Amino acid sequence: MRVHVDAEKCQGHNRCYSLAPELFDVDDLGNAVELNDGNVPEGLEHKARLAVANCPEYAITISE
Repeated sequence: MRVHVDAEKCQGHNRCYSLAPELFDVDDLGNAVELNDGNVPEGLEHKARLAVANCPEYAITISE
């Protein structure tokens, strides 16, 4: 599983970072970025889905 943040859509709410700091970080402008090239380690799939569900800008997608 991989997560991807669409930089064009991200508004810097950082809910993803709050919910899954193992998967996301914040850049110098306050926008979310994926960690580990977007690869979701085993056992963190739920956090990835939670981040997607809580993004108000629909900026995060998952690919399996």
